[in-house]
Amino acid sequence: MPLSDEEARLLHQLEQSLAAEDPDFASTLRGSKLMAHNRRVALLAVLGFIAGLALLFGGAVSKQTWLGVFGFVAMLASAYVFTIAWRRGIGGAEDEGRPAGRGGRPGRQKNKGSGSFVDRMEERWQRRRDGGEL
Repeated sequence: MPLSDEEARLLHQLEQSLAAEDPDFASTLRGSKLMAHNRRVALLAVLGFIAGLALLFGGAVSKQTWLGVFGFVAMLASAYVFTIAWRRGIGGAEDEGRPAGRGGRPGRQKNKGSGSFVDRMEERWQRRRDGGEL
């Protein structure tokens, strides 16, 4: 059931006031919609890849080269679309704590132990010398 003009206007005003009062929360809500869209696109890409694989095998079995070529092209296109959706962020367990930017990849947080092996060993040595835990 569609919203009436008055309800749509009130909803728009609520969205604007939310974005003005708490832009981080509004950004998070927009990001979750974007992730849901990217998940749907990724799922359709996987289904397209499977259909392309079926066409490829069907063309090989029926000895119709054009069908096999069409299936291969469909597989390539589906893989490309899936890669685009993956880069934009399809979400998941590891993405829940990260803020998502609009139109880009989610912001990556550096792990505490990142860096070269020597840097990590030096950091552990310093903590050991200072009486801290590993």
